[in-house]
Amino acid sequence: MTPARRTVRDGHRHEGPLSRRRFTLALPSALLASGCAAPHQGTGRPGDPIVLTLLSHYASGELKAALQGPVDEWNAAHDRVKVRTKAVEFSDLLTTFMVRQAAGLGADIIHPYCLWNGQLVRAGVLRPAPPEHAEEIRRGYSEAAVRAASVGGTVYGYPTEVQTYALYYNKRLLRETGFPGPPRTWRELEEAAYRTSKRDRYGNTLVQGFGLSTYDDSTTVGQTLALLNAAGGRFVSADGRSTAIDSPAGRAVFDLERRLVTAGASAPGVNVYRAFPSGQVAMVVSAGWWTGSLKSLMGGDYREVGVAPVPVPETDDEPATLSTGFMLGVGTASRHPREAWEFLRWLNTEKTGARGAKATRMSRLQVSVGTLTGRADDMRTLLGRGGDPNLRPFLEALAYAVPEPNVPGAQQAKSLLRKNIEAVWTGQRSVEEALRTTRRQVDQEVSRSW
Repeated sequence: MTPARRTVRDGHRHEGPLSRRRFTLALPSALLASGCAAPHQGTGRPGDPIVLTLLSHYASGELKAALQGPVDEWNAAHDRVKVRTKAVEFSDLLTTFMVRQAAGLGADIIHPYCLWNGQLVRAGVLRPAPPEHAEEIRRGYSEAAVRAASVGGTVYGYPTEVQTYALYYNKRLLRETGFPGPPRTWRELEEAAYRTSKRDRYGNTLVQGFGLSTYDDSTTVGQTLALLNAAGGRFVSADGRSTAIDSPAGRAVFDLERRLVTAGASAPGVNVYRAFPSGQVAMVVSAGWWTGSLKSLMGGDYREVGVAPVPVPETDDEPATLSTGFMLGVGTASRHPREAWEFLRWLNTEKTGARGAKATRMSRLQVSVGTLTGRADDMRTLLGRGGDPNLRPFLEALAYAVPEPNVPGAQQAKSLLRKNIEAVWTGQRSVEEALRTTRRQVDQEVSRSW
């Protein structure tokens, strides 16, 4: 969630997909024997409860504690089925899923980044949700969240954390240069970016008007795809077998970013996650997880942070943005899938709390760490009771956000897109060259992955 916390959220610093065989060959047998040791699983006989393992990236700090709370509640109330959590850092999560599966040691319940779902389904790691659970998921969550938790129209799990992207802005920096509020169109965005940018006499950046950043895949690509969606474009075609970014909308986004960098309004080498809280970035597109981090980092200065929808090219354009997220599903290796799905139903659909303020345990968990789920009704209930108003634009975006594509080659496609975006920012490729290269590389990747 912060850059430090962010390594466990929203898809950061992960390696490209490998086949199960290559994963097994690439790692020493000691890892399979120790780091992926089979957990004890009871038989369900009297005195020997079933023990379900839940493997996630909630490995430390408030995330670990937030998940452990409802797990402890379940365990205290259920004698026959217990749940034990196991966590690894986000950067190791996909590898761990694949290695454990290849070794026959897969967890009962897994918590993947939805970008990986196509790869995990193809590798035989995930079970489809039973019909009654799939219906509950379709009925209870936003369309973007359901699509992210599905592959080929089949639902594979309960959406948990859902991130939509919006425009963070520094009210003081905009106000000082004559802007009473955030930009609504790309023309206003450019004008605000140029007017708020500052450099010293040596050409060093003091303030970025608009914070483009090469920090990681999800920063570089997330910013660009949010703008692409706002322009009515898409990264991958509807059938998932080719890229759609080489289009007028894609060209417009790459042109916009190139102009901002060329004019000095954006300095991609600067870490926006440090620079924005320090007042060195006027505006940046990012996901809702950042609000909790900014609040703790900035203290009283957080009052100068505002959040608004991602600007659209023209005033009359319909809003759109990017959404990413995670889900909880049941692994094919589980010997107790029925019990695993029942735990997930309890965690993600059963509502608790006082009359009129009821919400699911998962929604309460996510709000407690400063983020959202795809259950808009829960979010309205919880945020209506003293929640951070800066989360509201992210909640509203659930209605129009476009989930990032989760086709089998999605992770590698994302990494390839990042390289081409950065090539435009550094002047190594023209906009046209970058679009053509992206189309060729991504088409090859996603077509090979089916």
